[in-house]
Amino acid sequence: MIEALLEHNKAWAAERVRNDPDYFKRLSGLQAPQYLWIGCSDSRVPANVITGLEPGEVFVHRNVANLLHPGDLNGLSVLQFAVEVLKVSYIIVCGHYGCGGVAAAVDGQRHGLIDHWLRPIQDVYERFEPDLAALPDAQARLARLCELNVEQTVGRVAQTPVVQDAWRSGRSLAIHGWVYGLDDGVIRDLGCTVSGADDVRRPGGPAPA
Repeated sequence: MIEALLEHNKAWAAERVRNDPDYFKRLSGLQAPQYLWIGCSDSRVPANVITGLEPGEVFVHRNVANLLHPGDLNGLSVLQFAVEVLKVSYIIVCGHYGCGGVAAAVDGQRHGLIDHWLRPIQDVYERFEPDLAALPDAQARLARLCELNVEQTVGRVAQTPVVQDAWRSGRSLAIHGWVYGLDDGVIRDLGCTVSGADDVRRPGGPAPA
């Protein structure tokens, strides 16, 4: 199976060159994406494919359940590089319905080390439990929790020093919250865009007056 992947790669590269002889020459140049994508590691949600973007057009960071922890040096380093070096204009936090990480966070089972990683989702669940309980069934509750998780992550990204410093310097930088439907392939904008310090709300807290 591993050898097959290498053969697929050779065939893909050859096809690219046939269709566009300068493709790799352009791609090997300086990358200048306008977008940072913070998404889930789920293999069914590839950023380039579902947005119709080419390699080099989006800078991607993926982890289980599209989270950003205050102590996650990997995620924070990606964020800093994207904002300060690549000078992206848009940060997209994209979750997806049916997320296994979100489901694992609230299924009452122990899963090992990942339980620590998923703790922010448990906090969101507890904060919004009355609203979630009012929904008609478990599927609807999970779908709404996937949305809430994205919204809270948008808030955390907006509160990071690197984003705050960018806004303070006058940079145009917007953070968007999206959720992807595995059953129909459609991305939905959750309407929680943050484009400046005045838009920031604490995760789970009230919107600014």
